[in-house]
Amino acid sequence: MVPVESILVFAAMSLLVIVVPGPSVLFVIGRALAHGRRTALATVLGNLVGSYILVIAVAWGLGALVEKSATVFLGVKLAGAVYLVYLGVQAFRHRKELRAADMEVPASERRGDLRTVLDGIFVGVTNPKGIVFFAAVLPQFVDHAAGHVPVQMMVLGLVPVAIGMMTDTLWGLGASAARSWFARSDRRLSMVGGAGGFAMIGLGVTVAATGRAD
Repeated sequence: MVPVESILVFAAMSLLVIVVPGPSVLFVIGRALAHGRRTALATVLGNLVGSYILVIAVAWGLGALVEKSATVFLGVKLAGAVYLVYLGVQAFRHRKELRAADMEVPASERRGDLRTVLDGIFVGVTNPKGIVFFAAVLPQFVDHAAGHVPVQMMVLGLVPVAIGMMTDTLWGLGASAARSWFARSDRRLSMVGGAGGFAMIGLGVTVAATGRAD
C-alpha cells in the first residue's frame, strides 16, 4: 500500500493547490450566489465525483493522454468553458424571476438535484487545473516497487477529494449565506443572481483563455 509519509506529503501539496480558488471553487460560488445553498452543496458533490473520475482516468493511463496531447487537452478545456458560459447565461437570464419571499429557484431554471450534480461532475472532469495536477503530480507519489500502481493512485486520489469536500463546502456555505442577506430585497436578490451568472460566464471565458500551465 501507499506509505503514510507519501500520503502526508501529498496531502500537504494538495492543500496548497486546493486553497487557491480554481474553476471548481469559483463554479460553486457562482452557483451558490445564483441558486442558493442546496444547489451549491449538490454542485460540490458533483465536483468531487468529477475530480475522482479524473483520478481513475490517470490511474488507468487515460489522464496521461489528455495531459500530453495538446489537441485532446484543448478539446476538454473548451468543452468545460462553453458549458460554464451556458450555465452563466441561463442564471443571468432568469435573475429577475428570483423572489425574496420564497427564496426558490424559478421553475424555468429549476434543474433538480441530480441535474445539478451532473453539472458539477462535468465541470469537475473538464477542470484544467485538476487534469494537470492529477496527471503530473499524483504519479510521483506512487511506490512502483510495491506494485498495484492503479490502486495506489486511487487511494492517494481520495486525499485531495476529501480536502476539496471540506474547502468547497465552506466556500459554498459562505456564498449562500451572503445570498441570504441579499434576499431581504427582491432587487438585491436579482442583482446577486445576475452576479452569479456573470461569475460563471467570466469563469468560462477565463478557462478558455488559459494555457497549459493551468
